[in-house]
Amino acid sequence: MDRQKYLDEINNVISRGRFKDDWESLNGYQVPEWYRNAKFGIFIHWGVYSVPAFANEWYPRNMYIQGTPEFEHHRKTYGEHKDFGYKDFIPLFKAEKFNPDEWADVFKEAGARYVIPVAEHHDGFQMYRSELSRFNAYEMGPKRDILGELKNAFEKRNLVFGASSHRIEHAFFMSHGKEFESDIKEPLSLGDFYWPAMPEPELHDIYSPAPPKEFLDDWLLRTCEIVDRYQPRIVYFDWWIQHHSMKPYLKKFAAYYYNRAEEWGIPATINYKHDAFMFGSAVVDIERGQFADVKPFFWQTDTAVARNSWCYTENNDYKTAREIICDLVDIVSKNGTMLLNIGPKADGTIPDEDKKILLDIGRWLKVNGEAIYNSKVWRVAQEGPTGIEEGQFTDGKTKVFTSEDIRFTVNGSSIYATVLNYPEDGRVNIKSFAYSRPYFSGIIKDISVLGFDEKPVWERNGEALSISTKNVKSDMPVVFKITLE
Repeated sequence: MDRQKYLDEINNVISRGRFKDDWESLNGYQVPEWYRNAKFGIFIHWGVYSVPAFANEWYPRNMYIQGTPEFEHHRKTYGEHKDFGYKDFIPLFKAEKFNPDEWADVFKEAGARYVIPVAEHHDGFQMYRSELSRFNAYEMGPKRDILGELKNAFEKRNLVFGASSHRIEHAFFMSHGKEFESDIKEPLSLGDFYWPAMPEPELHDIYSPAPPKEFLDDWLLRTCEIVDRYQPRIVYFDWWIQHHSMKPYLKKFAAYYYNRAEEWGIPATINYKHDAFMFGSAVVDIERGQFADVKPFFWQTDTAVARNSWCYTENNDYKTAREIICDLVDIVSKNGTMLLNIGPKADGTIPDEDKKILLDIGRWLKVNGEAIYNSKVWRVAQEGPTGIEEGQFTDGKTKVFTSEDIRFTVNGSSIYATVLNYPEDGRVNIKSFAYSRPYFSGIIKDISVLGFDEKPVWERNGEALSISTKNVKSDMPVVFKITLE
């Protein structure tokens, strides 16, 4: 590829398009309606790091840090780093059982509306056909255009296709291999798998030394190549794009992507963390966390079926489907959407544990989906004693909800009240519907329980809307459909 010619074309697209590479222009962006209505998506972490399947997807970094469990595991299992480095896993990444149609069927059955595979993780191995580096899945490892095959399979099933780039972290990700005798050593230059392996900054140091301009230009080209080759409707970015050196590149990419999307007629969006983008120019994402209360802006949680890792490992600590459904309900009630990650094995199969969780979620959504898909927030999002810890990385502990913890959404002529932990005695008091509360003064026409034939008995007074059932039993959240006149 002629890199300068491509950079020139990026500038040409921006110059002739509606969006310019400045925040004032990019604040004209609008969240696509399809995205607001989708509510539930699948994230996929799958790559060369799935071969060692040890600890987590940061294995390629940590295996080069002396004294870590990954470092010791690597030496014991594969030998000295100078003889077997991370690059030597690539031929072992064969994906011999990978069937994109099978994956798409599972995600469809799970009730997902959009899917975002990781196109390139921090390790620098592209899961797609690229003209910018030979270290990609089309030329090495599986020797298949993984991203392209997934796009085709998803779109055949009306699943919206997105792509995730974690490329920016590669600037420093492999740097510790220079600290001892390993296969990572100078000279490194553009085109090398491990390049640039610059010194790793402190975690939140956004003013640390910038990556080389050559790397930043390469980042822009790689990200635009994904857009042009695969036309994703979502581009997701991981952290460290908030670094000061990235600001002009983020603006340039957003303008290019939004203009391209308008040319193609595909309403598109960008996910970001840590205020990397100006608020209002893309969609805020909270990693492994959520907001404590409803927000006036649309947002996303990205989380995973496993607490300890985004990729497949042999010792994943799995959540239950019930935990994830409760979080989904909470997030949607607060104007958010959930992006739930799974980690396939190196051979291309989805682990049984991941699949079971997905299918359990899908069964719940088949019954209760009208409270989730296409829904909007109500006057209040929630009631009950159990608070939600706000912020990132708060999903490590299981939330213990009570029968008083209820979440609300609106769809059409109905308000949906989801009881996160249904009581054994079948008695539910919804205080937000009390005559004395200012939230609701309408006329209730009917109340039903989604998925159950029993007609609940109900009355409304100054204390609550009291609902009673005799035969409704469920370990999963139960949804009351409150239809209004």
